[in-house]
Amino acid sequence: MAVWDAFLTEQDRAVFARSGHGARAGFGKRPALLVVDVSYAFCGDKDEPIVQSVERWRNSCGSDAWKALPIIARVIAASRAKNVPVIYTTGGIRTNRDWGSWGWKNARAVESTQQDGLDGYEIMPQIAPEPQDIVIRKLKPSAFFGTPLVSYLNQMQIDTLLIAGTTTSGCVRASVLDGFSLNYRMAVIEDCSFDRFQSSHAMNLFDIQAKYGDVVSSGDAMRYFDGLPNDLFGAPPEPAAPRLTAAE
Repeated sequence: MAVWDAFLTEQDRAVFARSGHGARAGFGKRPALLVVDVSYAFCGDKDEPIVQSVERWRNSCGSDAWKALPIIARVIAASRAKNVPVIYTTGGIRTNRDWGSWGWKNARAVESTQQDGLDGYEIMPQIAPEPQDIVIRKLKPSAFFGTPLVSYLNQMQIDTLLIAGTTTSGCVRASVLDGFSLNYRMAVIEDCSFDRFQSSHAMNLFDIQAKYGDVVSSGDAMRYFDGLPNDLFGAPPEPAAPRLTAAE
């Protein structure tokens, strides 16, 4: 049973069965793993119910984030075992002017991203970037908007993006749509994605599966990585500082 089944009407089911939507696009030959915004701001600093976590971390997804963290870690390990590129995004808001339109739709938008000495945009230590990984700071939902992501993908001849992270209805969906529009094969790893609203999580996965990409399991993703040639991306690079880029 798919996570979205509980939210579909009988008409939705009938249309989906007849419309041709939901075909499997499949993976390409040269993937990258995109880990979207898995930071303290969206996870909180401890595993607790979301209604408590949002009191301090307004963007937190609560326990659903902490449930996904160890699964994301396993998928990252599987990708690194084959030297598949791992690309992280996190927030780039540092000054009041960086907020832009975010303040229009959330009364708490301009609250500090710092809590108890923690930077909300720090990627969670359970899945921390390693020296060979790419870290991109962004100001808007899509990992593509105003960032050098496409230039990295072009350089590495990537044709497939597997996405883990949050929120399903926000930055994950926005990144999927932009990647789809640029003709990348897109896949969201269901048990590695999460949202603060359960209905939004389910129905955005449904929309993605119907029209823009594949919704796959972590097991599907890891089997795909395991089946890649060992030399697809060459030998692991020499240790170096993580590449941190800021959206202009």
